Amino acid sequence: MGRIALVTGGTRGIGRAISVALKAAGHRVAANYGGNDAAAKAFAAETGINVYKFDVGDFAQCASAVKQIEAELGPIEILVNNAGITRDAMLHKMTLDQWSAVIRTDLDSLFNVTRQVIEGMRGRGFGRIVNVSSINGQKGQRGQTNYGAAKAGVIGFTKSLALENANQGITVNAVAPGYIATDMVAAVPEEIIKSKIIPQIPVGRLGLADDIARCVLFLAADDSGFITGSTLTANGGQYLA
Repeated sequence: MGRIALVTGGTRGIGRAISVALKAAGHRVAANYGGNDAAAKAFAAETGINVYKFDVGDFAQCASAVKQIEAELGPIEILVNNAGITRDAMLHKMTLDQWSAVIRTDLDSLFNVTRQVIEGMRGRGFGRIVNVSSINGQKGQRGQTNYGAAKAGVIGFTKSLALENANQGITVNAVAPGYIATDMVAAVPEEIIKSKIIPQIPVGRLGLADDIARCVLFLAADDSGFITGSTLTANGGQYLA
């Protein structure tokens, strides 16, 4: 059964793979993006998926965008909170802007977007919410106190919201990717990836965006209704939670 799905950060990297996989599964997808107009235009032309530009860190923009999406496509039944950024620095050198930008985009966005759809999901008695966390929200990482705090917060948000809505036909789960071959990881020097990161991954490779998309598809399925409040780790065995 096809449903209406919103994927934040849905035009590039992991979000792109999730958007494409949801469409291939028969869902109507709205893919959010924040700033790269050229990439979003190319994505829409290639995939036929509707794109919507709004800042997930801005509550008012999220409210307006969700109203537009639901007017054009229908009530949102699947929400994938995927949008995220990094602004890495050791805490003793981190600026307030570096801290605030990551918390705003990676954590505040969950409230900003989910708040717009949760009442509708409760009223209809169905919803699937999947929040993208990170291995570094589970185990921590030097130079990422902002990112680690935000992604750990994603897991706490997931558990609490799951409890609030378990009897309303709504599931809320998280996926915690390890190191995935995306632009974010590509920013790490290749020598560091080969000598420091891959040797820590028991399966011996970086993950693929499609690996994460398959996790999301599983959790977003109609017949995954008995799974809620869970965090699905997809990190090649690098960290066993």
